[in-house]
Amino acid sequence: MNKNMLDIYTDFLICSTSYTTATALSRATGNAISHDSVTRFLSAEDFAPSDLWQIAKPLTRSIQNEKNVDGVLIIDDSIEEKPYTDENDIIAWHYDHCKGRNVKGINFISAIYQAVNVSVPVSFALVRKTLPSVNAKTGKESRKSPVSKQQYFRDLVATAVANQIDFKTVLADIWFSSAENMCYIKNDMHKDFIMPLKDNRKIALSEEKLAAGEFVSIKKLELGESVLVRLEGVDFPLRLMRQVFKNGDASTGVLHLVSSNIELTDEQIATTYHRRWSVEEYHKSLKSNTSLAKSPTKTVRTQSNHLFASICAFIKLESISLSKRLNHFALKNKIYIETLKAAFRELEKIKNEVLQTVEFGAASA
Repeated sequence: MNKNMLDIYTDFLICSTSYTTATALSRATGNAISHDSVTRFLSAEDFAPSDLWQIAKPLTRSIQNEKNVDGVLIIDDSIEEKPYTDENDIIAWHYDHCKGRNVKGINFISAIYQAVNVSVPVSFALVRKTLPSVNAKTGKESRKSPVSKQQYFRDLVATAVANQIDFKTVLADIWFSSAENMCYIKNDMHKDFIMPLKDNRKIALSEEKLAAGEFVSIKKLELGESVLVRLEGVDFPLRLMRQVFKNGDASTGVLHLVSSNIELTDEQIATTYHRRWSVEEYHKSLKSNTSLAKSPTKTVRTQSNHLFASICAFIKLESISLSKRLNHFALKNKIYIETLKAAFRELEKIKNEVLQTVEFGAASA
Protein backbone atom coordinates (compact mmCIF):
# COMPACT_ATOMS: atom_id res chain seq x y z
CA MET A 1 0.00 0.00 0.00
CA ASN A 2 1.31 3.41 -1.01
CA LYS A 3 1.07 5.27 2.33
CA ASN A 4 2.10 8.58 0.80
CA MET A 5 -0.79 8.42 -1.67
CA LEU A 6 -3.12 7.29 1.12
CA ASP A 7 -2.12 10.36 3.14
CA ILE A 8 -2.82 12.67 0.19
CA TYR A 9 -6.06 10.92 -0.74
CA THR A 10 -7.42 11.04 2.83
CA ASP A 11 -6.55 14.76 3.04
CA PHE A 12 -8.53 15.20 -0.16
CA LEU A 13 -11.51 13.29 1.27
CA ILE A 14 -11.55 15.53 4.34
CA CYS A 15 -11.20 18.77 2.38
CA SER A 16 -13.56 17.94 -0.47
CA THR A 17 -17.10 19.28 -0.60
CA SER A 18 -18.00 17.67 -3.91
CA TYR A 19 -17.38 14.43 -5.79
CA THR A 20 -13.94 12.99 -5.08
CA THR A 21 -12.76 12.33 -8.62
CA ALA A 22 -9.18 11.60 -9.65
CA THR A 23 -9.28 14.69 -11.86
CA ALA A 24 -10.35 16.90 -8.94
CA LEU A 25 -7.51 15.61 -6.76
CA SER A 26 -5.01 16.18 -9.55
CA ARG A 27 -6.22 19.76 -9.98
CA ALA A 28 -6.19 20.36 -6.22
CA THR A 29 -2.48 19.51 -6.16
CA GLY A 30 -1.72 21.77 -9.12
CA ASN A 31 -1.27 18.66 -11.27
CA ALA A 32 1.64 17.55 -9.06
CA ILE A 33 -0.22 14.24 -8.84
CA SER A 34 -1.62 12.93 -12.09
CA HIS A 35 -5.10 11.60 -12.66
CA ASP A 36 -3.58 8.22 -13.55
CA SER A 37 -1.64 8.08 -10.25
CA VAL A 38 -4.87 8.39 -8.29
CA THR A 39 -6.55 5.74 -10.41
CA ARG A 40 -3.62 3.35 -9.95
CA PHE A 41 -3.66 3.92 -6.21
CA LEU A 42 -7.32 2.90 -5.95
CA SER A 43 -7.11 -0.04 -8.36
CA ALA A 44 -3.68 -1.62 -7.84
CA GLU A 45 -4.45 -3.79 -4.79
CA ASP A 46 -7.12 -4.65 -2.24
CA PHE A 47 -6.78 -2.72 1.02
CA ALA A 48 -7.54 -5.14 3.85
CA PRO A 49 -8.60 -4.89 7.51
CA SER A 50 -5.00 -5.71 8.45
CA ASP A 51 -3.93 -2.55 6.58
CA LEU A 52 -6.47 -0.53 8.57
CA TRP A 53 -5.02 -1.86 11.82
CA GLN A 54 -1.60 -0.48 10.86
CA ILE A 55 -3.21 2.95 10.47
CA ALA A 56 -5.30 2.66 13.65
CA LYS A 57 -2.64 1.02 15.85
CA PRO A 58 -0.63 4.13 16.90
CA LEU A 59 -3.71 6.05 18.11
CA THR A 60 -5.14 2.93 19.77
CA ARG A 61 -1.91 2.22 21.65
CA SER A 62 -1.59 5.87 22.73
CA ILE A 63 -5.06 5.68 24.30
CA GLN A 64 -4.24 2.40 26.03
CA ASN A 65 -1.14 3.96 27.59
CA GLU A 66 -3.20 6.58 29.41
CA LYS A 67 -4.26 6.11 33.04
CA ASN A 68 -7.64 4.68 34.07
CA VAL A 69 -8.52 3.48 30.59
CA ASP A 70 -11.81 1.61 30.44
CA GLY A 71 -12.04 0.51 26.83
CA VAL A 72 -15.03 -0.98 25.08
CA LEU A 73 -15.35 -2.59 21.65
CA ILE A 74 -18.42 -1.46 19.71
CA ILE A 75 -19.56 -3.41 16.68
CA ASP A 76 -22.26 -2.16 14.34
CA ASP A 77 -23.14 -2.13 10.68
CA SER A 78 -24.26 0.59 8.32
CA ILE A 79 -25.40 0.89 4.72
CA GLU A 80 -24.04 3.54 2.40
CA GLU A 81 -26.83 3.84 -0.16
CA LYS A 82 -25.90 3.71 -3.85
CA PRO A 83 -29.30 3.82 -5.59
CA TYR A 84 -27.92 4.83 -9.00
CA THR A 85 -24.81 2.62 -9.12
CA ASP A 86 -24.76 -0.74 -10.90
CA GLU A 87 -25.04 -3.80 -8.68
CA ASN A 88 -21.99 -5.95 -8.02
CA ASP A 89 -20.59 -8.10 -5.20
CA ILE A 90 -20.61 -5.25 -2.65
CA ILE A 91 -23.29 -2.95 -4.04
CA ALA A 92 -26.40 -5.02 -3.52
CA TRP A 93 -29.78 -4.93 -1.83
CA HIS A 94 -29.64 -5.04 1.97
CA TYR A 95 -32.35 -4.80 4.60
CA ASP A 96 -32.14 -1.48 6.45
CA HIS A 97 -33.51 -1.91 9.99
CA CYS A 98 -33.87 1.85 10.43
CA LYS A 99 -36.02 2.25 7.33
CA GLY A 100 -37.74 -1.14 7.56
CA ARG A 101 -37.09 -1.95 3.91
CA ASN A 102 -34.41 -3.07 1.47
CA VAL A 103 -32.03 -0.45 0.08
CA LYS A 104 -29.27 -0.69 -2.50
CA GLY A 105 -25.78 0.12 -1.35
CA ILE A 106 -22.65 -1.02 0.45
CA ASN A 107 -23.21 -2.81 3.76
CA PHE A 108 -20.17 -2.67 6.05
CA ILE A 109 -19.57 -3.70 9.65
CA SER A 110 -17.10 -1.80 11.81
CA ALA A 111 -15.31 -2.53 15.08
CA ILE A 112 -14.75 0.66 17.08
CA TYR A 113 -12.41 0.87 20.06
CA GLN A 114 -13.79 3.58 22.36
CA ALA A 115 -12.00 4.94 25.42
CA VAL A 116 -11.32 8.33 27.05
CA ASN A 117 -13.83 9.94 24.65
CA VAL A 118 -11.86 8.80 21.59
CA SER A 119 -13.24 6.42 18.97
CA VAL A 120 -10.93 4.45 16.70
CA PRO A 121 -12.16 2.09 13.95
CA VAL A 122 -9.80 -0.86 14.39
CA SER A 123 -11.28 -3.25 11.83
CA PHE A 124 -14.09 -3.60 9.33
CA ALA A 125 -15.82 -6.12 7.10
CA LEU A 126 -17.64 -5.66 3.81
CA VAL A 127 -20.72 -7.78 3.24
CA ARG A 128 -20.02 -9.37 -0.12
CA LYS A 129 -23.06 -10.92 -1.80
CA THR A 130 -21.28 -13.19 -4.24
CA LEU A 131 -23.78 -16.06 -4.46
CA PRO A 132 -26.88 -16.04 -6.69
CA SER A 133 -30.15 -16.66 -4.88
CA VAL A 134 -33.80 -17.12 -5.85
CA ASN A 135 -36.68 -16.12 -3.59
CA ALA A 136 -38.77 -19.25 -3.01
CA LYS A 137 -42.03 -17.28 -2.86
CA THR A 138 -41.59 -14.72 -5.63
CA GLY A 139 -39.06 -16.46 -7.85
CA LYS A 140 -37.10 -13.20 -7.99
CA GLU A 141 -33.35 -13.50 -8.44
CA SER A 142 -31.05 -11.81 -5.93
CA ARG A 143 -27.68 -12.19 -4.25
CA LYS A 144 -26.62 -13.54 -0.88
CA SER A 145 -23.42 -13.56 1.13
CA PRO A 146 -21.62 -16.85 1.87
CA VAL A 147 -20.74 -15.37 5.29
CA SER A 148 -23.43 -14.34 7.77
CA LYS A 149 -23.32 -11.02 9.60
CA GLN A 150 -23.13 -12.97 12.85
CA GLN A 151 -19.92 -14.64 11.66
CA TYR A 152 -18.51 -11.27 10.62
CA PHE A 153 -19.35 -10.07 14.15
CA ARG A 154 -17.44 -12.92 15.79
CA ASP A 155 -14.50 -12.46 13.42
CA LEU A 156 -14.24 -8.77 14.34
CA VAL A 157 -14.21 -9.58 18.06
CA ALA A 158 -11.54 -12.25 17.49
CA THR A 159 -9.41 -9.82 15.47
CA ALA A 160 -9.55 -7.21 18.24
CA VAL A 161 -8.47 -9.79 20.81
CA ALA A 162 -5.67 -11.07 18.53
CA ASN A 163 -4.42 -7.49 18.11
CA GLN A 164 -4.25 -7.17 21.91
CA ILE A 165 -6.65 -4.25 22.05
CA ASP A 166 -7.37 -3.51 25.70
CA PHE A 167 -11.14 -3.71 26.14
CA LYS A 168 -13.33 -5.35 28.76
CA THR A 169 -16.76 -5.20 27.19
CA VAL A 170 -18.34 -5.68 23.76
CA LEU A 171 -21.29 -3.43 22.95
CA ALA A 172 -23.65 -4.23 20.09
CA ASP A 173 -27.23 -3.61 19.06
CA ILE A 174 -30.16 -5.98 19.11
CA TRP A 175 -29.35 -7.59 15.74
CA PHE A 176 -26.17 -9.17 17.10
CA SER A 177 -27.56 -10.39 20.44
CA SER A 178 -27.75 -14.08 19.52
CA ALA A 179 -26.97 -16.78 22.07
CA GLU A 180 -24.10 -17.98 19.87
CA ASN A 181 -22.47 -14.53 19.87
CA MET A 182 -22.88 -14.21 23.63
CA CYS A 183 -21.26 -17.58 24.31
CA TYR A 184 -18.45 -16.80 21.89
CA ILE A 185 -17.61 -13.49 23.60
CA LYS A 186 -17.75 -14.88 27.15
CA ASN A 187 -16.46 -18.42 26.76
CA ASP A 188 -14.06 -18.19 23.81
CA MET A 189 -12.81 -14.60 23.95
CA HIS A 190 -13.08 -14.22 27.76
CA LYS A 191 -14.70 -10.79 27.48
CA ASP A 192 -17.99 -9.40 28.77
CA PHE A 193 -20.83 -7.85 26.79
CA ILE A 194 -23.87 -5.64 27.14
CA MET A 195 -26.58 -6.09 24.52
CA PRO A 196 -30.29 -5.38 24.18
CA LEU A 197 -32.78 -8.20 23.72
CA LYS A 198 -36.02 -8.23 21.79
CA ASP A 199 -38.96 -8.23 24.16
CA ASN A 200 -40.20 -11.54 22.76
CA ARG A 201 -37.03 -13.36 23.87
CA LYS A 202 -37.73 -15.94 26.56
CA ILE A 203 -35.78 -16.21 29.79
CA ALA A 204 -35.80 -18.42 32.89
CA LEU A 205 -35.75 -16.76 36.29
CA SER A 206 -33.68 -19.47 38.01
CA GLU A 207 -31.48 -22.51 37.39
CA GLU A 208 -34.36 -24.75 38.41
CA LYS A 209 -36.78 -23.15 35.96
CA LEU A 210 -34.15 -23.34 33.24
CA ALA A 211 -33.74 -27.07 33.85
CA ALA A 212 -37.52 -27.52 33.86
CA GLY A 213 -37.88 -25.55 30.64
CA GLU A 214 -40.03 -22.90 32.30
CA PHE A 215 -39.47 -19.76 30.27
CA VAL A 216 -41.27 -16.44 30.27
CA SER A 217 -41.32 -13.70 27.62
CA ILE A 218 -39.35 -10.60 28.63
CA LYS A 219 -42.24 -8.29 27.78
CA LYS A 220 -44.39 -10.01 30.41
CA LEU A 221 -41.96 -9.29 33.22
CA GLU A 222 -42.65 -6.50 35.67
CA LEU A 223 -39.12 -5.23 36.16
CA GLY A 224 -38.14 -2.72 38.78
CA GLU A 225 -34.51 -3.32 39.55
CA SER A 226 -32.43 -5.70 37.46
CA VAL A 227 -32.67 -9.46 37.97
CA LEU A 228 -30.47 -12.45 37.26
CA VAL A 229 -31.85 -14.56 34.45
CA ARG A 230 -30.92 -17.50 32.28
CA LEU A 231 -31.29 -17.28 28.50
CA GLU A 232 -31.89 -20.38 26.43
CA GLY A 233 -28.68 -21.44 24.71
CA VAL A 234 -26.47 -19.40 27.06
CA ASP A 235 -24.64 -21.43 29.73
CA PHE A 236 -24.04 -18.60 32.22
CA PRO A 237 -26.29 -16.16 34.11
CA LEU A 238 -27.06 -12.67 32.82
CA ARG A 239 -28.16 -9.51 34.57
CA LEU A 240 -31.30 -8.14 32.90
CA MET A 241 -32.48 -4.55 33.32
CA ARG A 242 -35.15 -2.45 31.69
CA GLN A 243 -34.14 1.02 30.54
CA VAL A 244 -36.84 3.55 29.67
CA PHE A 245 -35.78 6.52 27.57
CA LYS A 246 -37.27 9.38 25.58
CA ASN A 247 -36.89 9.68 21.82
CA GLY A 248 -36.29 12.93 19.98
CA ASP A 249 -40.01 13.19 19.22
CA ALA A 250 -40.84 12.94 22.96
CA SER A 251 -42.13 9.38 22.60
CA THR A 252 -40.97 6.75 25.08
CA GLY A 253 -38.77 3.79 24.21
CA VAL A 254 -37.71 0.72 26.16
CA LEU A 255 -34.49 -1.30 26.05
CA HIS A 256 -34.04 -4.63 27.75
CA LEU A 257 -30.31 -4.81 28.38
CA VAL A 258 -28.40 -7.91 29.46
CA SER A 259 -24.89 -7.91 30.87
CA SER A 260 -22.63 -10.94 31.19
CA ASN A 261 -20.90 -9.16 34.07
CA ILE A 262 -23.51 -9.77 36.75
CA GLU A 263 -21.62 -7.63 39.29
CA LEU A 264 -22.50 -4.40 37.46
CA THR A 265 -25.18 -2.13 38.89
CA ASP A 266 -28.11 -0.94 36.79
CA GLU A 267 -26.51 2.47 36.49
CA GLN A 268 -23.20 0.98 35.35
CA ILE A 269 -24.94 -1.12 32.71
CA ALA A 270 -26.91 1.84 31.37
CA THR A 271 -23.90 4.20 31.43
CA THR A 272 -21.62 1.71 29.69
CA TYR A 273 -24.17 0.87 27.01
CA HIS A 274 -24.72 4.57 26.32
CA ARG A 275 -21.15 4.63 24.97
CA ARG A 276 -22.42 2.65 21.98
CA TRP A 277 -23.76 5.98 20.69
CA SER A 278 -20.24 6.84 19.52
CA VAL A 279 -20.61 4.37 16.65
CA GLU A 280 -23.56 6.39 15.35
CA GLU A 281 -21.37 9.51 15.45
CA TYR A 282 -18.74 7.55 13.54
CA HIS A 283 -21.19 6.60 10.80
CA LYS A 284 -22.44 10.20 10.59
CA SER A 285 -18.91 11.60 10.32
CA LEU A 286 -17.95 9.08 7.61
CA LYS A 287 -20.84 10.27 5.47
CA SER A 288 -20.56 13.99 6.27
CA ASN A 289 -16.85 14.64 6.82
CA THR A 290 -14.79 12.03 4.95
CA SER A 291 -16.63 11.88 1.61
CA LEU A 292 -17.82 8.28 1.97
CA ALA A 293 -20.77 8.86 -0.35
CA LYS A 294 -19.01 11.10 -2.88
CA SER A 295 -16.94 8.63 -4.88
CA PRO A 296 -17.86 7.90 -8.51
CA THR A 297 -15.74 4.70 -8.53
CA LYS A 298 -17.11 1.89 -10.68
CA THR A 299 -15.39 -1.39 -9.73
CA VAL A 300 -15.59 -3.54 -6.61
CA ARG A 301 -11.92 -2.91 -5.81
CA THR A 302 -11.98 0.87 -6.22
CA GLN A 303 -15.29 1.15 -4.35
CA SER A 304 -14.06 -0.92 -1.40
CA ASN A 305 -10.71 0.92 -1.38
CA HIS A 306 -12.49 4.27 -1.30
CA LEU A 307 -14.47 3.09 1.74
CA PHE A 308 -11.20 1.96 3.35
CA ALA A 309 -9.67 5.40 2.73
CA SER A 310 -12.75 7.11 4.14
CA ILE A 311 -12.33 5.13 7.38
CA CYS A 312 -8.64 6.09 7.46
CA ALA A 313 -9.66 9.73 7.01
CA PHE A 314 -11.92 9.36 10.07
CA ILE A 315 -8.90 8.18 12.11
CA LYS A 316 -6.95 11.20 10.89
CA LEU A 317 -9.79 13.53 11.93
CA GLU A 318 -10.03 11.82 15.31
CA SER A 319 -6.31 12.33 15.93
CA ILE A 320 -6.59 16.03 15.00
CA SER A 321 -9.70 16.39 17.17
CA LEU A 322 -7.83 14.99 20.13
CA SER A 323 -5.05 17.54 19.66
CA LYS A 324 -7.15 20.59 18.75
CA ARG A 325 -10.10 19.81 21.05
CA LEU A 326 -12.56 20.28 18.21
CA ASN A 327 -15.07 17.74 16.99
CA HIS A 328 -15.10 16.51 13.39
CA PHE A 329 -17.83 18.87 12.27
CA ALA A 330 -16.10 21.89 13.80
CA LEU A 331 -12.87 20.91 12.05
CA LYS A 332 -14.65 20.45 8.73
CA ASN A 333 -16.31 23.85 9.15
CA LYS A 334 -12.95 25.45 9.95
CA ILE A 335 -11.53 24.01 6.71
CA TYR A 336 -14.59 25.20 4.78
CA ILE A 337 -14.28 28.76 6.11
CA GLU A 338 -10.60 28.90 5.12
CA THR A 339 -11.57 27.58 1.66
CA LEU A 340 -14.24 30.27 1.40
CA LYS A 341 -11.69 32.95 2.32
CA ALA A 342 -9.33 31.67 -0.38
CA ALA A 343 -12.18 31.75 -2.90
CA PHE A 344 -12.96 35.38 -1.99
CA ARG A 345 -9.31 36.32 -2.43
CA GLU A 346 -9.16 34.60 -5.82
CA LEU A 347 -12.36 36.30 -6.95
CA GLU A 348 -11.02 39.68 -5.84
CA LYS A 349 -7.84 39.05 -7.81
CA ILE A 350 -9.81 38.15 -10.95
CA LYS A 351 -12.05 41.19 -10.56
CA ASN A 352 -9.05 43.48 -10.26
CA GLU A 353 -7.46 41.99 -13.37
CA VAL A 354 -10.69 42.50 -15.31
CA LEU A 355 -11.06 46.09 -14.10
CA GLN A 356 -7.46 46.88 -15.04
CA THR A 357 -8.07 45.46 -18.52
CA VAL A 358 -11.25 47.50 -18.90
CA GLU A 359 -9.54 50.69 -17.71
CA PHE A 360 -6.60 50.11 -20.06
CA GLY A 361 -9.01 49.65 -22.98
CA ALA A 362 -10.88 52.80 -22.05
CA ALA A 363 -7.62 54.81 -21.88
CA SER A 364 -6.51 53.55 -25.30
CA ALA A 365 -9.78 54.60 -26.83
